[in-house]
Amino acid sequence: MPKFKTHKGTAKRIKVTGTGKLRREQAGRRHILEKKSSRVTRRLEGTEEVAKADVKRIKRLLGR
Repeated sequence: MPKFKTHKGTAKRIKVTGTGKLRREQAGRRHILEKKSSRVTRRLEGTEEVAKADVKRIKRLLGR
């Protein structure tokens, strides 16, 4: 059976916690921030758990 390679694009975007959960940065914090209210940009701070529907697919990309 061949070895599978980690999908590096996914690996850079998603971190795996010690308990095996997947965390990702929220979208919308990179540019065009002037027109977004402070309330919106604060709400987008920090990381969020990956949606349950996407977990299986992303774990396969990460080789887990």
